[in-house]
Amino acid sequence: MEILGTSDAELRRAGECIARGGLVAFPTETVYGLGADAFDPRAVARIFEAKARPSFDPLIVHVSSAGDADRVAYTSGPGAGALMASLWPGPLTLVLPKRAAVPDIVTSGLGTVALRLPAHSVARAIIAYSGTAVAAPSANPFGYLSPTLAEHVARGLGGKVDLIVDGGPCAVGVESTVLDMTVDPPRVLRPGGMPIEAIEAVIGPIAGREPSGAASAARDLAMPAASPGLLESHYAPRTPLFLFEAGAIADARPTGRAAALILSPASKAALEAGAGRFALARYLSATGDLVEAAAGLFAALHELDAGGFDEIWAETAPGRGLGPAINDRLFRASRR
Repeated sequence: MEILGTSDAELRRAGECIARGGLVAFPTETVYGLGADAFDPRAVARIFEAKARPSFDPLIVHVSSAGDADRVAYTSGPGAGALMASLWPGPLTLVLPKRAAVPDIVTSGLGTVALRLPAHSVARAIIAYSGTAVAAPSANPFGYLSPTLAEHVARGLGGKVDLIVDGGPCAVGVESTVLDMTVDPPRVLRPGGMPIEAIEAVIGPIAGREPSGAASAARDLAMPAASPGLLESHYAPRTPLFLFEAGAIADARPTGRAAALILSPASKAALEAGAGRFALARYLSATGDLVEAAAGLFAALHELDAGGFDEIWAETAPGRGLGPAINDRLFRASRR
């Protein structure tokens, strides 16, 4: 394993490594991805081996420009063009009918493929230098916390990858929103870094919207397996994680040495007033800013998971903007 920077020569080297069948971890605006040539079944198989990922969990394919999307999928369906024009590049994955050239290992044998154009310039440069489309799930052991720093990748996958490109912290911090474009109306399979409101502003109402809170996340588990990140238990720290509703920190009942992951100003104020039963409180946002909270979510969970605590208690987010994505990750991380 070698860690590279982001000079043009290093990005070219990373792209050429992918073109030769190698595995390269690189930053996107969402989380770090583990990339391989999407048209090379042997290279893609290395992703599954490195992550210990089950073969039934499909991968997202990344392209460096919207013009390359047609190499991977049929993109002429209703709404897809409008979303690509308005919200790409960005944290939005579209599930579309796949081209025959995409190997079945990428899609777990499905006739659809999950496709996105990342907003991170480093990711797009590496993909462009590879000369291919890149299959890239999150660069972490399967089921564990997603990486938002290069050091998270190095700690989790170590020598299982050929190169890691260190592009600093990921700005969005949660995986992309996945939208199934093969049904009418389109359906959200996974809430993520693209707010539902932004999608509906382009194509109108979509299916799969849920109210806020961990309880609502539980109701949305019977989703089709057209996308990664849909398993009931996922994104999990090794330390047991428990949830409490926004502003209801009094409901948190730790039974050992515990850390708290706080989002709302009300819970912050309650802790500062002496209502805490925690060895450490980590504030995702002192003001309740959901963009700030999402960007720091996985990094905070990595930090607390390494802190030697018996438990982690996390506050859920309101059901607007990036709140559903935060709650989805927290709920799945709490399922053991």
